[in-house]
Amino acid sequence: MKKSPLSAPDPNREAKLKAFDRLLTVMDELRENCPWDKKQTLESLRHLTIEETYELSDAILEGNLTEVKKELGDLMLHNVFYARIASEQGAFSVADVLNAICDKLIERHPHVYGDTVANDEKTVKENWEKIKLRTGNNSVLEGVPKTLPALVKAIRIQDKARGVGFDWERKEQVWEKVEEEMSEFKNEFNVESNNAINKEKAMAEFGDLLFSLVNYARFINIDPEEALERTNKKFIKRFQYLEIESAKDGKKMGEMTLAEMDEYWNRAKLI
Repeated sequence: MKKSPLSAPDPNREAKLKAFDRLLTVMDELRENCPWDKKQTLESLRHLTIEETYELSDAILEGNLTEVKKELGDLMLHNVFYARIASEQGAFSVADVLNAICDKLIERHPHVYGDTVANDEKTVKENWEKIKLRTGNNSVLEGVPKTLPALVKAIRIQDKARGVGFDWERKEQVWEKVEEEMSEFKNEFNVESNNAINKEKAMAEFGDLLFSLVNYARFINIDPEEALERTNKKFIKRFQYLEIESAKDGKKMGEMTLAEMDEYWNRAKLI
């Protein structure tokens, strides 16, 4: 089996192993001595893990590496917590978890640990999906969690389909699809028509439009989730400026005209 050599030994490996061992020790002590930690289950931790994941995402988008370190620590704790609970149930240990992911990574990277040739990211992803199908997955899309937010799910669905070659050839084709879906969506709201709007059909067309926009974003290497979140943050910042500055001038939200609010909004855009 081919194995890619490390560029250089890690001088901090011993310190890393010692720190991980310390976390396992602290986890064991908390599980045995803290009333709150004793009560936790896989289910009770689930929503907390989701919250921590979003906090990590916020820190990354804000470029705050201090917070990134903190949130990674929180998630690391959750990982060993789940493994500790599972070990109490006789299901698996943290060693089983780590060995399983190592085995998976070695299997899914035959271009590093085997004789397969893959010189670009596209080939690596295609090999990954093909291996998954050979090792028990009935569908390429099986690995997309059902509970993902719809926008993120659309990204993952498209990415996995591309992994087995089901994709557009050129971004121009994708943009034509965006325009087609936009036209179909607009037709549902044709002002010259006296027909009542079919909400279900309009919703379906809007969904198609969003899906095609996500597809185009993928082709030009834009993460739609990140792009939308950045816009959310920008809107919040400008709206809060509007609230603060108008209050300084003795004006109240809900009592100003749209033109008055636009003045503050336009000023916020210059900051």
